[in-house]
Amino acid sequence: MKNLQLIAQKMVADGKGILAADESTPTCTKRFQALELESTELSRNEYRSTLFTSSKLENYISGVILFDETFHQNILNTKKTIPKYLKEKDILTGIKVDKGAKLLANHENEKITEGLDGLRERLKTYHDQGADFAKWRAVITINENDPSEACIYSNAHALARYASLCQENNIVPIVEPEVLMDGNHDIEKCYEISNKTLHIVFQELTKLKVDLQAMILKPNMILPALNSPNQVNDDVIAEMTFDVLIKNVPKEVPGIAFLSGGQNSNSAAERLNRLNQLYMDSAPWKLTFSYGRALQQDALSNWAKKSNKKTQDALIHRAKMNHLSCLGKLT
Repeated sequence: MKNLQLIAQKMVADGKGILAADESTPTCTKRFQALELESTELSRNEYRSTLFTSSKLENYISGVILFDETFHQNILNTKKTIPKYLKEKDILTGIKVDKGAKLLANHENEKITEGLDGLRERLKTYHDQGADFAKWRAVITINENDPSEACIYSNAHALARYASLCQENNIVPIVEPEVLMDGNHDIEKCYEISNKTLHIVFQELTKLKVDLQAMILKPNMILPALNSPNQVNDDVIAEMTFDVLIKNVPKEVPGIAFLSGGQNSNSAAERLNRLNQLYMDSAPWKLTFSYGRALQQDALSNWAKKSNKKTQDALIHRAKMNHLSCLGKLT
């Protein structure tokens, strides 16, 4: 039996973070089409194979989250499955196992993440095929009247059920309760809702006997909404983010791998860096990253220009920046 606590520790090893390459086919297609790229099973495989074969990726990236399609593909022009290839590079393999956020019945504008049906059997198969960890994302929206108690509790319970099933099947769960940046609310509102959400999530995880030493939390930073008139500096963001985490996240959790959630690539790196500069010595858990767009945006732009080398260079540049941010050494 794998030691899940050791895998969780490896996921947040010093100076390393997680590459989220688990965009669903519709999301990936949207990003490709925005750059006038064709989205086919082959073109998505070409792009991701280019990312994963970047030289020295393993120096900065501890694990990669895959979408089901990618998990079952080979690295292009080889007979090696992507999980096997990553393992040989000493990079852990993750798999997105939720089925997406759907409308929560009787709750206008609110979402519940689905995918618990048949999850035990899917996890068994993924584990047998090389998965070390999994990811499940819950979505909490802030607007005038939301989120409701029902939305937070339903999503927290689903996250806990998913996490316990993962551990039963020798897979480390990434628990991702994302309070969205959409809207015009201020940072205080984000703090209030994130505080409440994390409190309830850990209540549910404890109820379902999830081993907190064998999971990773993937939360949002505490930020004003994208359209908020009241933007704040990175010191305030770092202070409020750390405050909400220290109140709610037990010290047993080995690491917190932030999502980028709509921040631009520079801001995501700079804010993580500031968090580590201020709190690395006092935080009981590692503060690291699990970024999708904030690692891939520049790479995808270069991919659209048909340059494999520039695509890989752009990914490595971003990965190295965030590696430095994990150490509080980004300049």
